[in-house]
Amino acid sequence: MIMKSIVLGMMKFKFLVLAYFLFTIVTNAQVKYEREFRIKKSQFPAVAHQVLKRNLEGAKRLKFYKEIDSSTISYEAKFKKSRLWYSIEFNEEGALEDIEITINAVDIPNETFDNIRHYLITKFNSYKIKKIQQQYLNSGDESKVFKNAFQNLILPDVNYEIMCSGKKDKAYQDFEILFNSDGIFKTIRKSLPANYDHVLY
Repeated sequence: MIMKSIVLGMMKFKFLVLAYFLFTIVTNAQVKYEREFRIKKSQFPAVAHQVLKRNLEGAKRLKFYKEIDSSTISYEAKFKKSRLWYSIEFNEEGALEDIEITINAVDIPNETFDNIRHYLITKFNSYKIKKIQQQYLNSGDESKVFKNAFQNLILPDVNYEIMCSGKKDKAYQDFEILFNSDGIFKTIRKSLPANYDHVLY
């Protein structure tokens, strides 16, 4: 009987260790790491240049970036148009992924922003929103994506990307958190400081 209790105790201990190990993996997998570099125009994918050439009229202060996270590489073109700041993201092959506009909290529907704020309050002990972007995903119709973004339309399929500094324990860390049009959490990734040793002009 004592032997049986010892065996059961050891099995329970092994199960708890395994459960903790799996929980740690899942928790860490939810947070991806991201870093952005300024690059030369010539280092930007040629296919992406063609997309910009077809659609960017009247754009100012155009700059090019390469973004690396824990699993993918992407490219971004950032510029100002009609007094708004835009960011256009392409995948590694140069295919259009999404267009983002920098907006303010007041530009988000009240109920949506309440849901976003509730997530941030629950996730962090304290937080500070640094930047908000309204995101238009490429649905396969390039001209439509550009038209919707340049008209700054609030559509049922837009996302909101929140760049914030959040504190869980003692120190603040920077995060990019994506929410859908209702303010429901989608993804989170940790932002690393820009590596200016790799800045190219």
